[in-house]
Amino acid sequence: MRPTDPSADHDSAVTRAGTASGSWTFLSNHGHVLLCLAADPHQTLSTIAEQVGITSRGVQLILADLIRDGYVERTKVGRRNQYRVNTEGRLRHPLEAHHSIRDLITALGPPRRTSRAVRPSRGTA
Repeated sequence: MRPTDPSADHDSAVTRAGTASGSWTFLSNHGHVLLCLAADPHQTLSTIAEQVGITSRGVQLILADLIRDGYVERTKVGRRNQYRVNTEGRLRHPLEAHHSIRDLITALGPPRRTSRAVRPSRGTA
């Protein structure tokens, strides 16, 4: 019998969207939610859920974990929540504990935009 998959997080019954084999990914849903928030701290739970491939309730439970353990701070802005990722937090597994959340976001977060001045122009040889 196979041990329980630790990357299943709170939504083991929900299938993951966009995986090559459909069975596993290198990051947990916690990591995916964190990267979504780093990319846009104003996202709604349903937007994050759609990107990660889990339910809104799953995102809510993961956010509760991340907030409780100091990786994310939630601020109410009007009727919506805004999130701030604590980039100084350390990764939790002993194999990665020497890396910070900033390292994770830098390595796997949204691509940095390059300035138009450095982009190669089309049609020139």
